[in-house]
Amino acid sequence: MIKGYWVALVDIEDPEAYKAYVTANVVACGKYGARILTQGAKSEVVDGRLRSRVVVIEFKDFETALACYQSPEREEVMAQIQGISTDIRVVEGYDAQP
Repeated sequence: MIKGYWVALVDIEDPEAYKAYVTANVVACGKYGARILTQGAKSEVVDGRLRSRVVVIEFKDFETALACYQSPEREEVMAQIQGISTDIRVVEGYDAQP
């Protein structure tokens, strides 16, 4: 089965608001079996401009990733975002490795 992912680029203006957002988001994503692969780990911009933090969250498939993003739990989390700028894309993994 091909996995689904959230890829989020985040800028944090209010660190305390971000902590609350992360806590609430973990609960919402946990309901959908999500696994956080990276959340603000060391990164380097090698081409273009990125935000200050990169977050990648894995789901069992694309449909589950999208369902979680569109869920009531996620809407509640989004209402908490004050002082956080995000660009989030839900993507399907790639399974045809050489």
